[in-house]
Amino acid sequence: MQRFLDPAMLASITPLSLVAKTVVDGFVSGLHRSPDFGFSQEFEEYRQYVEGDDLRHVDWNVYSRSDRVVLKRFRGETNSQLLVLLDASASMKYGSGKVTKLDFARFVAASLAYLSSQQRDATGLIVFDDDVSNYIPPSSRQGQMHRILHAISSAQGGTRTDFSKPFIHFQQFLHRRGIVAVISDFYEDPAKIAKAVEPLRYHGNEVILFHVLDPLEINPNFRDPVLLTDMEDSTISMEVSPDYARREYRAKIQDHIQQVENKARAAGLDYMFMDSSRPLDEGLREYLALRQRRK
Repeated sequence: MQRFLDPAMLASITPLSLVAKTVVDGFVSGLHRSPDFGFSQEFEEYRQYVEGDDLRHVDWNVYSRSDRVVLKRFRGETNSQLLVLLDASASMKYGSGKVTKLDFARFVAASLAYLSSQQRDATGLIVFDDDVSNYIPPSSRQGQMHRILHAISSAQGGTRTDFSKPFIHFQQFLHRRGIVAVISDFYEDPAKIAKAVEPLRYHGNEVILFHVLDPLEINPNFRDPVLLTDMEDSTISMEVSPDYARREYRAKIQDHIQQVENKARAAGLDYMFMDSSRPLDEGLREYLALRQRRK
């Protein structure tokens, strides 16, 4: 399973739809389709049709007898909607190896969307940096996965990150509760992140933060002094010594990671830290565990 989920291997696969299928099918096979994660698709009950639902799941026999539009609900459908918010700011373009943070974030976003579609959920996407660059409203209609994967593939590193705009944008179109997955490197004041994201929970959403960092951002190993330039503001730079990188910087980045997690959990948000060099199974397990808690 680890081979299927290795980011370096995934980077050699195209198109993104094949990446998503490879990741999810490999992961599910690794779970041996455990009932603990609700992968069974056996019929369980009917539910009322809601605007945006896929008409392929309407039971037309029921409609012909009663004029009621209902959908077949399957065991394993633990959530009605997933919205993925993908950070495509300039800092996400950084990568010390074959895979940038944005590449890794694309893999995570595509895998979550593919898994959601397999579970017959409505899925949507917001791509953002300092503004919303792409918005695909949640839907389970035919062709939705193609639209989402195309948007994820097209996401490019933009400018600075502004968490307030995408979340305000999302709240304006929020009609149904579900799961909101935010994928970012979260280079912002942890208190501001929590303040921007917390309102997404007001309508009953479950919010999970996928915190993506490159391994050299966590543990830099400079041998000589280097001049580092801010990827989101080229006017900002600083000289960094190997000693500073080993001691002060590592302490500061670990403190930042811990603060993001603490502020998120204090606001009632779920949190998952992801090293972009490691296989994707930890993040997928966190996501599936979250779905289970909502059953």
